[in-house]
Amino acid sequence: MLGHRLLPFTRPLTRAYAPKWPRPKPGTSERPPYRAPDPLINNPSATVTALPEEDLTFIHRPPPTAPSPISFTTNPVSPLLRSPSSPISSALPPLIRPSADKTPPPRLSTEQIVEIRRLRSLDPVKWTRGRLAKKFDCTQQFVALVAATKKSTRAKLIQKRNEEHEANRKKWSEKRSLVVAISQKRRQYW
Repeated sequence: MLGHRLLPFTRPLTRAYAPKWPRPKPGTSERPPYRAPDPLINNPSATVTALPEEDLTFIHRPPPTAPSPISFTTNPVSPLLRSPSSPISSALPPLIRPSADKTPPPRLSTEQIVEIRRLRSLDPVKWTRGRLAKKFDCTQQFVALVAATKKSTRAKLIQKRNEEHEANRKKWSEKRSLVVAISQKRRQYW
């Protein structure tokens, strides 16, 4: 037993798998590439019209949908066949924004616009855009468009507002001032 040696495993000289290159010759066991049938020509309901003079072929395939047995000319099933005047049978989805359901405010008369301008120029501190908008039932943007304050008056009002804001900021605690400074710095990097 000691003198008996195990023979090393010998491999066959041929491959057990198909090589990628070179490709097999035609007529071998390789499957040919798949060629999908033409859906127009191979359709049994397709109508083929050939014009040999121009070397053209027209192929018409009707749509794959079948008419519904419950479809009538007075009430067709397909929405494409309905007339635009026919009522919509299904309910519309709800509006995304609640403000889209609001009715717009009524248009202001010329006299009302003149009155807005007069009040705004008389005392812009008392008659702000918000107050005028509430009084005349319109938007603040409309008031700003119709009766904008003069640049000199606007600059004074902005300066006064900034002074009030600065006085309020001085009342802040150290922690609040730090939080505001951090958020302003963060906003710079957006």
